[in-house]
Amino acid sequence: MGKSITRRFRMSRATVGVNSLGHVGRVKFNLLDSLSFIDGSKIVARKSVSLAEEYLADHFPTFPVLPGVMMLEALTQAAGWVLHHRCGFARSMAVLKEAKNVRYGQFVAPGQSLDVEVELLKLLGDETAPTGATFKAAGYVGGQTALSARLEIAYFDLAQKDPVLTSIDQKLKAHARDRFAVLSAHRIESDPSGTTTSNTPLTLS
Repeated sequence: MGKSITRRFRMSRATVGVNSLGHVGRVKFNLLDSLSFIDGSKIVARKSVSLAEEYLADHFPTFPVLPGVMMLEALTQAAGWVLHHRCGFARSMAVLKEAKNVRYGQFVAPGQSLDVEVELLKLLGDETAPTGATFKAAGYVGGQTALSARLEIAYFDLAQKDPVLTSIDQKLKAHARDRFAVLSAHRIESDPSGTTTSNTPLTLS
């Protein structure tokens, strides 16, 4: 814990959930359970960890904790929702391009929640039609920092590389809207700053 790392990630059809037949595959891990706040520059969300999650059987058998790569993925998914919300789901893909200065400070065990807070730093490309963005991101457990990172998210349509994939883009956008509706259906109880929220439908700005 406490180490700082930088990683670059190559994007592929497997990464974005498109199989060899061109069908949309479901994301295996949706690593955010609910939102308490989102606008065009910030999101506050939560990932609750349950012992029922299958990967905990191997990570680790006698000390189950949320894997660090999944903690980072939770931050990435949160950043993606900021882009989707800001841009009106204009692109189908919001994927991690680079993670810098990643630091881990706390484990997340079953029964605990990872409270995620991500802020937009800079849009990349045309501000009205960005090709990506950089973010400051952090996750908290019981008010203590579990991880922090600077993220670069790429934002694009698959059809920009291959026009044949236009229909896949449309399906992915519809799927993202449906997932977002589920996430934003109810508020979580509190955010990392300690602000209490009610269990009422979330009004998006």
